[in-house]
Amino acid sequence: MVRMAGFFAEAVVALHFTVLAFLLAGGFLAWRWRWVIYPHLAMGAWAVLSIVTPTVCPLTVWENDLRAMAGMPVLETGFIDHYIDGVWYPESASMLVQLVLGTIVIVSWIGFYAGHRAARRLSRC
Repeated sequence: MVRMAGFFAEAVVALHFTVLAFLLAGGFLAWRWRWVIYPHLAMGAWAVLSIVTPTVCPLTVWENDLRAMAGMPVLETGFIDHYIDGVWYPESASMLVQLVLGTIVIVSWIGFYAGHRAARRLSRC
C-alpha cells in the first residue's frame, strides 16, 4: 500500500504538470478544437483565483495525502512554489513569469475569438 501511494503521488505530480501545460497551450488547441475553450476558460479562471486568493489546489491536497500515506514528507508550499519557482527560474522573477504566461494565454484567447468571428463571417457568405 505504501509503495502504491508513492507511485500515485508521483502520478499526481505528472498530472499537475500536464494541467499546467494545458493552461499554457489550451487556448491554442481551441483554435483547432473549439470545444477545448470551455475547459480552458475554467482553468484560466482557476489560475487567476489561485493567484489572487490563498486557494489550495485540489491536486496539491491529493498529492500531499498520497505522500503522507507513503511516508514521504508533504509539500510545505504549493505545487508551483515547490516544483517550479526557484527551480525553473529565480523566485525574484515570479511576477514577470506570471505576466508573460498570462499574456500568452490572453493572446491564445484573442486568436480563438478572432478565428471564431472569421469562421462565422465566412459561413454567412
